[in-house]
Amino acid sequence: MSKAPQTKIPATYMRGGTSKGVFFRLADLPAAAQQPGAARDRLLQRVIGSPDPYGKQIDGMGAATSSTSKAVIVSPSTRADHDVDYLFGQVAIDRDFVDWSGNCGNLSAAVGPFAIANGLIDAAKVPANGTCTVRIWQANIGKTIVAHVPITNGQVQETGDFELDGVTFPAAEVALEFIDPADEGEGEGGVAMFPTGHLVDQLEVPGVGSFQATLINAGIPTIFLNAADLGYAGTELQPAINGDPAALARFETIRAWGAVKMGLIHDVAEAAKRQHTPKIAFVAPPANYMASSGKPVQAADIDLLVRALSMGQLHHAMMGTAAVAIGTAAAIPGTLVNLAAGGGQRSAVRFGHPSGTLRVGAEASQVNGQWAVTKALMSRSARVLMSGWVHVPLDTASA
Repeated sequence: MSKAPQTKIPATYMRGGTSKGVFFRLADLPAAAQQPGAARDRLLQRVIGSPDPYGKQIDGMGAATSSTSKAVIVSPSTRADHDVDYLFGQVAIDRDFVDWSGNCGNLSAAVGPFAIANGLIDAAKVPANGTCTVRIWQANIGKTIVAHVPITNGQVQETGDFELDGVTFPAAEVALEFIDPADEGEGEGGVAMFPTGHLVDQLEVPGVGSFQATLINAGIPTIFLNAADLGYAGTELQPAINGDPAALARFETIRAWGAVKMGLIHDVAEAAKRQHTPKIAFVAPPANYMASSGKPVQAADIDLLVRALSMGQLHHAMMGTAAVAIGTAAAIPGTLVNLAAGGGQRSAVRFGHPSGTLRVGAEASQVNGQWAVTKALMSRSARVLMSGWVHVPLDTASA
């Protein structure tokens, strides 16, 4: 039995959008964890409390959901015209791995505030009052995110009246620009926005069925399906999906075959080690429903309905990167998302999700017959929940 003492590592526990995670400065990590690899993964798993066969993460900072089992590493950028490099790790809850294959759009809103508060931004760039623009290099996917962070009296402003469905209390608004969000891929190699070359594919899933699908790489690789094809209305809340093991298994099988068709993996068996990407979502035309908070959502107030799964469970609201995919697909006539929203070209949509509604915009145009998206835009909020140190057994930190 290990009797190693604990050590402490500077860290900040933050909410970004509808997610929470543990944030680190790269330089504060133990030497072995400052490089990608097993030592870093083990450390972050121990901080979050994984792998946990009980699925509760009681012995760590995680809260046993895909929205809260997250870690972020930020450092001064090595790239011209960027302020910081941002690396995101999705820590599996009950399995032994950390997924580095994608970004977290929600926690992206907290990166700028964290960087400013932790001295990673040149003080000359931070106004006494106003907005500090932080250019972020998202290292997982090789993309630029521009965060517009409100500043009051030289400090990051966290309180405010911006309301975000899925978050109980209002806070200050952080506007985000996801630059050139398409051509998403691990590192900088990337793959096409529509990897099959089609806006809608027929996705054959052995043992499950055949489905119309829009397969898109924008924000995060995402598989969009029609709710009706799955036997859903698009108004479902978490219990209707997460309480149905057969439905979850079906979604995971569809996701695995979709990942193969998108060229993200070579064999469906590889999907088990790539839980974070691709995402799978289903869409439907607008309808009235009651959000999880008890607030009614009216069909007249939204353009479409979207429900998305993350790490094998229906998300309680909407992943930020999936919102980018929604906005991008909605802007391109003929995708399933666009058709559910009524068709035609549009620069923004407001969609209904389990916790309420969200608006996301995208700038799309055709170039030489191919669709291109220059940026996607949305607003989130962020707040420091706790700052200080996380404690882990010394043998974990020095592994």
